[in-house]
Amino acid sequence: MMFCYQCEQADRSGPIPGCSLTRGTCGKDEPTSALQDLLIYQLKGVADYAAHARRLGAGDDEAAGFLALAMFTTLTNVNFSQTRFVELIRQAELYRAHLKARYEQAAADAGVTPETLTGPATFVPASTTDGLIEQAASHGILAGLEQVGPDVIGLRALNLYGLKGICAYIHHAAVMGYTDPAVFADVEDALGYLGTDPTDIEDLLEHALGLGRTNLSVLDMLNRANSGSFGTPSPTTVRTTPVAGKAILISGHDFPGLKALLEQTEGTGINVYTHGEMLPAHGYPELRAYPHLAGNYGGAWQDQQVDFANFPGPIIMTSNCMIEPRQAYKHQIFTNGPVGWPGVRHIADHDFSEVIQAARALPGFTETAPEKSIPVGFGHKAVLELSDEVLDAVRTGKLTHIFVMGGCDGASPGRNYFREYAEATPDNTLILTMGCAKYRFNDLDFGTLIGLPRLLDVGQCNDSYSAVRIAMGLAEALGCEVNDLPLTMVLSWFEQKAVAVLLTLLALGIRDINLGPTLPAFLTPAAIQIVVERFGLHLIGDDPIADLDKAMAGATA
Repeated sequence: MMFCYQCEQADRSGPIPGCSLTRGTCGKDEPTSALQDLLIYQLKGVADYAAHARRLGAGDDEAAGFLALAMFTTLTNVNFSQTRFVELIRQAELYRAHLKARYEQAAADAGVTPETLTGPATFVPASTTDGLIEQAASHGILAGLEQVGPDVIGLRALNLYGLKGICAYIHHAAVMGYTDPAVFADVEDALGYLGTDPTDIEDLLEHALGLGRTNLSVLDMLNRANSGSFGTPSPTTVRTTPVAGKAILISGHDFPGLKALLEQTEGTGINVYTHGEMLPAHGYPELRAYPHLAGNYGGAWQDQQVDFANFPGPIIMTSNCMIEPRQAYKHQIFTNGPVGWPGVRHIADHDFSEVIQAARALPGFTETAPEKSIPVGFGHKAVLELSDEVLDAVRTGKLTHIFVMGGCDGASPGRNYFREYAEATPDNTLILTMGCAKYRFNDLDFGTLIGLPRLLDVGQCNDSYSAVRIAMGLAEALGCEVNDLPLTMVLSWFEQKAVAVLLTLLALGIRDINLGPTLPAFLTPAAIQIVVERFGLHLIGDDPIADLDKAMAGATA
């Protein structure tokens, strides 16, 4: 069982381009992966002191924000810079010393004796990069495998990867000024728990569900942050073909970064295009109000090496989803926020002046292509405002089934399953979609039903929250449980944010989720069986039509 931090959950049926499911073979070298291991180990010790201080009323939200950002940098396809990880390790050392002093002072103020913490809380990083890499050999994801066995290692990974996804969502909300001390406390406790090297399988599962509940709070906070910053999403159409003129492409998930770019390019004659998970930005009224937000270009993250090579302007990567840039367009790439790649220019804040200069120097699109568009902006408020019509359609049989089809896409064989499944859904059904998995089928014309497009784009991967809110709202109105609705979840699986979302769905008691093309690669068959039996999780089959027929017949897929 081997993992690379850039594809630790890649499909066993086929890895992403250039990856063989071993460290250092997908654009990130072995030393950088090792430094990620070491940073995570160190963060467990930082969190231990942070949690102890917070329990005595001396919580430090700035330090907690650092924990979230540092964890975010270790997600799939975020940061590939050894220099950046060495810097984070040094910062973590300073935070730990600060929190240790804070905890000891709080204990003295409370008249109690401070505990003597052990494990990661006592870790002292080496003074050189080579020394750090050597230290990392004892603290990787597989540490202790021979002693505790692969089942425990896999369930520890389930907790760790879910926590990493949660931290990414926390950071997305924090950059808009939305934080929650209770969430910070949960993260500190969870990292501290993992620092104890837990071995009890039942306990690990319960902690994983606890992370799912935490993530629900985080998704709610992020939803409020997005709507509070950019307005409530509402239905609109987005152009998917270019128009003549200078152009900038922005990818990732960072809506505040997009807003800053739109402000700085206003009146310059430069058009801005979204890519990948930035597509849902067009649903927010305060973002689409900029007329030079010209549309969306390209598809999901795994297509970027083709999409970016054909884009005639600079490209900004704002969060995860970066893969190795080809030489053909590497000079056009800028990174921002937690993203980093060796040899690629990094913008530490939202000052895009250098990007704008590059856009003026590059050719842009020389002609306007025939217009094509897709609908977006169907958040839970927009859909639930039409709940009377939806409920009436369910009761009268005009709407027979709702499919939730989304998640994180990948490049492996088997993912055309989702397109074939969507294409085969009957005309009297609706599809809710979120995440980059939508690119498997959002170019298709599904027609309309009860005045709505049959394909309702709910938003980014974090907007799975909206899909849950829609389902819960319909269940409440119909006087039933979510599991009793004529609803089937068919989710595309890949990275850590997907783990966090899955844990949230399981924590909510939602059963019979169909996941694929494989179940989590980091779980052993025995661990998978535990999850399957407890939560009714299903691996999608090889025949999407047969699975669809089962769903329509009321059976599980």
